[in-house]
Amino acid sequence: MTDFYFIRHGQTTANVRGLKQGTMNTAITELNETGLAQAANLRDHFDISFADQVVASPLNRTRKTAAVLNEKAQLPISYDDRLLEISYGDWDGQKNLDLEKQYPDVFDHNLHDVLPTYVDLAHGESFEKVADRAKSFMTEFATKYPDQAIIVVTHGFTVKAAAMTAVQPANLMALPEPGNTSVTKIGFDAASGQAYLWCYNQQY
Repeated sequence: MTDFYFIRHGQTTANVRGLKQGTMNTAITELNETGLAQAANLRDHFDISFADQVVASPLNRTRKTAAVLNEKAQLPISYDDRLLEISYGDWDGQKNLDLEKQYPDVFDHNLHDVLPTYVDLAHGESFEKVADRAKSFMTEFATKYPDQAIIVVTHGFTVKAAAMTAVQPANLMALPEPGNTSVTKIGFDAASGQAYLWCYNQQY
């Protein structure tokens, strides 16, 4: 079984402004000072030298988080488009609270996050498509690298989607997105296609 350690990137300016980042890759989606400090703190308290490799989303905020995290361990690093954040379509770059006020029927008002039904309004990516991407990534890497430990630096919804493949919740909102630079461990057996959620949103 392959162990995947999914890590959400550090804080960005867009996070602070409450914007839907989606697949945006601009100045406001770069790590801010807090995000850089979060990545350094994780590096200092979560030694990744036990792992075999790092794989990251190709967006700048995940690339930088991975680079800081890997400064001491110097593991081989690669990038995979399947680890991109969910695309919110027309809503990428818009303020989340404004969207919630305008389209209250497609938001969970406790989490202040979109429901799966947001897709048609925003022309965005479905929850299921992101989960399929995450499962495809884990299946391929678990097949190629059985028994490896792999550090995966990605995005909040993508971590949630990977965890969904393990727990398969009936209510997809029951699993909130994890915090910045949190660690989620998922074991994946390529032979059976079974995923195991060992821990979620662990903070250091």
